[in-house]
Amino acid sequence: MRIGHGIDIHSFDENRPLILGGVTIPYELGLAGHSDADALTHALMDAILGAAGKPDIGVYFPNTDLRWKGSSSLSLLKIVWEDISKDYSFGNADIAVLLEQPKLRPHIVAMQENLSEILHVNTNQVNIKASTAEGLGFVGRAEGIYCSAVVLLNSL
Repeated sequence: MRIGHGIDIHSFDENRPLILGGVTIPYELGLAGHSDADALTHALMDAILGAAGKPDIGVYFPNTDLRWKGSSSLSLLKIVWEDISKDYSFGNADIAVLLEQPKLRPHIVAMQENLSEILHVNTNQVNIKASTAEGLGFVGRAEGIYCSAVVLLNSL
């Protein structure tokens, strides 16, 4: 078994949609970034890559490469998982999202379904939870989002 940890932070951007776990969430602010800025999926990818002993997503999909501009993070996750699944099976993921607004509970099941479909696992193997920062720091001031993911992979 191998454990990986990934984090991702993005600032809010009023000119972009808010996409998390591949779900477009109705909200007046989206996230700034080179791809679709899906911080939840980015943290998950980094955790998967970390568990496999690979470099981070910035090496796989550099923000200087126009091929990835505006890309769906779900399509990037598919590329990562196709590479990693040659040597590992997916155990589980535990993902935490910190943001003040909007509330994510109504969207969590759809996020789990999107991610588990790409990873070819049951939805209960991809746990997602959301919390606030109680008004503290950049998250508490609603300037951005912080996502953290822990993944367990099993060697084939």
